[in-house]
Amino acid sequence: MGNELGSAGLMLVNSLINIYLFLLMLRFLLQASRADYYNPMSQTVVKITQPAVGLFQGFLGPVAGRFDLATLAAGFVLKVISIIAIFMVIGVGMPPVTGLLIAGIAALANAILKIYFFALIVMIILSWVAPNASHPGALLIMQLVEPIMAPVRKVIPPLGMIDLSPIVVFIAINLVDGLLVGSLIRAAGISGALVGL
Repeated sequence: MGNELGSAGLMLVNSLINIYLFLLMLRFLLQASRADYYNPMSQTVVKITQPAVGLFQGFLGPVAGRFDLATLAAGFVLKVISIIAIFMVIGVGMPPVTGLLIAGIAALANAILKIYFFALIVMIILSWVAPNASHPGALLIMQLVEPIMAPVRKVIPPLGMIDLSPIVVFIAINLVDGLLVGSLIRAAGISGALVGL
């Protein structure tokens, strides 16, 4: 019974860390897509993630250009430390350093792909029920997915009222998730559950 409670507790902690990692990568993607920084949703994400990101901004510097290295570093270090802590708590000992580094990269890639996956679903639903929505959340989702949708739309323009680009992007996300992230997790030799799948 105590062992089951311990396992449940570890999984809860791992889930909370994955949610925070999700928010960190959302912050990274909002910056990369040049989404509205003053949008209330953007501000909330920045406020929640600033304690972790602030630790790295001192030596990685402020955001330069589109890619926020401090946010990436915060997510990577958080995930690696959480995997080490879980290994120590369950009594397995320190995992191999190479496996840890690969697992950290896989966790970041997985979080980024999941954000795009869910953002695309919300974007598709919004396009059906509220195509001209002006809610801050709706605007932010449109700004977030536009950089990955625009290149696909250039290749596959909308057919009248039907836009096939989300389907192509969905397939691409699933392929990258299955091939790249799956390969990284296998190479890391660490359970996919710990990485964030």
